[in-house]
This record gives sequence, C-alpha cells and structure tokens, in this order.
Amino acid sequence: MNRPFAGRTVLPMKAVPGELVDTDQWVHELKWDGMRGVVFIDDEGIRVQSANGNDATSSFPELDGLVDALAAFGPIILDGEIVAAGDDGRPSFHHLQRRMHVSDPAEAIRRAAQVPVTFVAFDVLHLGGHDTFGLPWDDRRALLEQVLEPGSSWRCADVHRDGAASLLEAVIERELEGIVSKQRSSTYHQGKRSPVWRKIKPRLRQEFVVGGWATGRDGRTGSVGSLILGVHDDDGTLRHVGSVGSGFDGETLNAWELRALADARSTSPFNGPVPPSPGRQHRWLEPIHVVEVAFGEWTDDGHLRHPSHLGLRVDKDPREVVRET
Repeated sequence: MNRPFAGRTVLPMKAVPGELVDTDQWVHELKWDGMRGVVFIDDEGIRVQSANGNDATSSFPELDGLVDALAAFGPIILDGEIVAAGDDGRPSFHHLQRRMHVSDPAEAIRRAAQVPVTFVAFDVLHLGGHDTFGLPWDDRRALLEQVLEPGSSWRCADVHRDGAASLLEAVIERELEGIVSKQRSSTYHQGKRSPVWRKIKPRLRQEFVVGGWATGRDGRTGSVGSLILGVHDDDGTLRHVGSVGSGFDGETLNAWELRALADARSTSPFNGPVPPSPGRQHRWLEPIHVVEVAFGEWTDDGHLRHPSHLGLRVDKDPREVVRET
C-alpha cells in the first residue's frame, strides 16, 4: 500500500495585506469566506487538514469523492478553501460554522445534506511522486487544471489575469470578502506569509484572540454580553484591542457560555489594563480561542470601531494572531 503522506503535515502559505497591483506579472482570485483546507489523497484514502494542522476529514464527508476523481494521478496534495453558501448564494462563514466543529461521522453526513460545502482548489503541492513547492505559480496552476475536473463538491478557483480594479469593484458591490493577488513567478512557501501573495479586503476583518468576556445587561452571572479581544505584539504578549458584542445569535451565545465555564481563569491574559465596561463585569478566559471579526476601522489608540462577530476559527492558531492592518 502506497502511503507517502502518513503523518505528514503541510502548513499552507498565506498572503499579506497589500495594495492592489494590476500588471501582467500578477493574477487574481476571489478571497473565499471559508476554511482553508489542505487535502491529501493516497492509497489510504483522503485526509483533510486545517490551516493549523488539525485533522478535519470527518467534518466534510462530501469530499470523499475526490479519491475516485483523482485516482488516475496517484498521490496528490491540493490546497484550497472549503466554502458553504448562504441563503443568498454568496459564500458564508456563518453557515460554515455548522460544519467546522463536527467530529461524529453520522452527524457530519446529516449536516452535509443541510449545508453542503464545496472545496475550491487553488494549488497543487504534490503530484506524480514529487512535491511542487519550488515550481512557479504558473506551472502549478497548469498542473491543477490538468488533474482536477469540476465535481459535485469541488472545482478549481477562477483566475483573473487582468482587470484587477474591475474585480475589486465587483467584490465591493456584492459584499464579498476580497481578492488575493499572486505573483505568477511565486514559489510556495510552506507556513509563511509572503508579499508575493497579497490580500485586498474592502471591509476590514481579521482574527482575534478571545481573552475574556463581559457579562450581559440582563444581570445573569453567566450571561455573555461581549467578548474581550486581543492580538499578539512582537514580543508575544497579548494586547487588548476592544470587545465585540454584535453578530451573535442565541446558539452562539450559549456555546460561549459553555466555554466561559470550561476555560475560565482568575487573572487577565492581557498585557496591561483592560478598561472597564460600564454596568458589566469582566471575566477572563485562557487565550486559546480565535474569532473572526469584521470592523469599520482602527482607532488612533489601536482599538476596533464598530466590530461585528463573524464566527469561531478552530482552524487558526491563537499564537499567530497579530494585527494585520
């Protein structure tokens, strides 16, 4: 049995925030509002790995069909985004939340029927017994198009080779997450952020570490009213950047109240004081949870303005969360 990927982890390459570039040396893809997934296929079957190296295979049973679809090409590793559509047809991280945390196979199959996902592949990292990290993007893309035909739950990401400004206008009009621009000559840097891949977001949004919570206005001791957020500075300490109290539904708040019980700590994990919240009490959490938040802007003193909670990121390492913009 051929198992070249047994125990292997590939941490995906990441883009850095940057300005829009529109030359023939760059290509552009939509920035999908989903979960990064590295897919390993060999004689053992399929394994889906999240961005932080965790096994997410059982959460997405509809991707099992990739094994037969790619059987002719031998062992292969693909990089892409796992995406769920919202009620309006646009990619929805909120809907994907119902799929990301499921480990029971039977429950995953049930939820797949309710909230199906699509694996949008944008890179091939191993093919024909060889890693492809050292090949330029142009060559890797050509290989990807040769091996991956559209299927019931997978397809190649669309590539725009010109018209970056028009693409960004369309993204803004449709309220999509943004675009990723990639240098055509770029090689693949495992686990690194590189300026040869740039992300451009019309809305500010990024991940934050949850270091605590403030009680709700209803006065219940265990009622979560908002989450207290932070980012890591260059010295590795956690700096407070504000709180988020909007964008939650009842199910999400109930889940946070359970985490508040399981992961409580007696002292603040933040470096420096956290301003009090009038009429509320602060409670502290181990800084192990990451959330994605959309917001209007950064204030001059480094805090979030008009933040809105988008969802829990189990695929992100809290130690890597820093200010991106």
